[in-house]
Amino acid sequence: MSALNETHDPALRSWVASANLTGTDFPIQNLPFAVFRRRGSAQAFRGGVAIGDQILDLAALAATSVFSGEAAVAVQAGAQDKLNALMALGAGAWRALRLALSRALREGAAEQAMLDACLVPQSEADYGVPARIGDYTDFYTSVHHATNIGRLFRPDNPLLPNYKWVPIGYHGRASSIGVSGQSFHRPVGQTLPPGAAQPVFGASQRLDIELELGIFLGTGNALGEPVPITQAEGHVFGLCLLNDWSARDLQAWEYQPLGPFLSKNFATTISPWIVTLEALAPYRLPFLRPEADPQPLPYLDSEANRQQGALDIQLQVGLLTPTMRDAGQGDATICRTSYRHAYWTVAQLVTHHTVNGCNLQPGDLFGSGTLSGPTLDQAGALIELTTGGKHPLELPNGESRTYLEDGDAVVIRGWCEKAGAARIGFGECRGTVLPARS
Repeated sequence: MSALNETHDPALRSWVASANLTGTDFPIQNLPFAVFRRRGSAQAFRGGVAIGDQILDLAALAATSVFSGEAAVAVQAGAQDKLNALMALGAGAWRALRLALSRALREGAAEQAMLDACLVPQSEADYGVPARIGDYTDFYTSVHHATNIGRLFRPDNPLLPNYKWVPIGYHGRASSIGVSGQSFHRPVGQTLPPGAAQPVFGASQRLDIELELGIFLGTGNALGEPVPITQAEGHVFGLCLLNDWSARDLQAWEYQPLGPFLSKNFATTISPWIVTLEALAPYRLPFLRPEADPQPLPYLDSEANRQQGALDIQLQVGLLTPTMRDAGQGDATICRTSYRHAYWTVAQLVTHHTVNGCNLQPGDLFGSGTLSGPTLDQAGALIELTTGGKHPLELPNGESRTYLEDGDAVVIRGWCEKAGAARIGFGECRGTVLPARS
């Protein structure tokens, strides 16, 4: 697990003035990665690092030869059109690059003139999916979400007996993962109307969100070689925001016996910025289970995971309706929660995924599963927030929503803050619902 070092010093300031502004997501203590190109151009995508309201262009930086050693190797890998090569280098290279970037971006750095020429305003950037995602696995790490959903269908037995023993997950569709700003058509498929004898085909009427974090894998493991929990986080490049859109009516008809299919495969939206585990080190917390709950089996347990396996990442969902947009209003917050409430840690997910020898690869993506907190206002899906559609959400402008309507945009934000540490953020994960295709 990443330890605190000089890059986390809350007193650090950057010669990029916007990185020093209160409330910025991207101070010098963050330095997350994305792939981008200038908006409207035919340029090749390349890796970049956020600093304030700017992007440090890694392709331009690589051409300067300002760094040496392991950091220079990492810059060259990060200058490619996807971050897979950088991810594959491993934690040592990631740390070396982060330290070199931190020192070169600090006030008074000798490298200022050379790096200043490598900056591109974020307002002038288009982003791409940051990695070639070979495989996507979606987990189910919130016991509160699992209980809330279970209560809707099994009031007397909401939580299935395996939940507290094993991380639940399934393999999702990687090809339809898009980056923030994604717009997609309302999904269609089969549903079974109440009391009907046979299904009908049409557009989903119960389109929902799922507030999640994405976990990008860095170094992989060989087929047949499990990753022990003591080494698991060394395989993780970083975290992003993720919205795993869900068509609840399609899902209710199709999910038995194999699970969701058309209800999930139409779109998943991620934020462009990947925040490294090293940047998140100040926000670690002990991983605690209620005393009455089963404790993890030995392969899912370690002293380090108990002491600092949890992460306090604040998460917020905003909803922007067409009426609000036309009136020039911003999105309305419909929930806020924290990743600290997750029932399984990042290390446990990696370990369980590989315990039977499954080989992970650089750029593979995990979804955390819907990250609902212990109270209903912290629920990360509309099906929970509206109690299965029985209690519509009332928005500040007088509108209401049970599920998403055409033209609605959902904005997920995430950040970390506490006394004695610099606030860092994840940017936005934004997606918009278009009408179903005719």
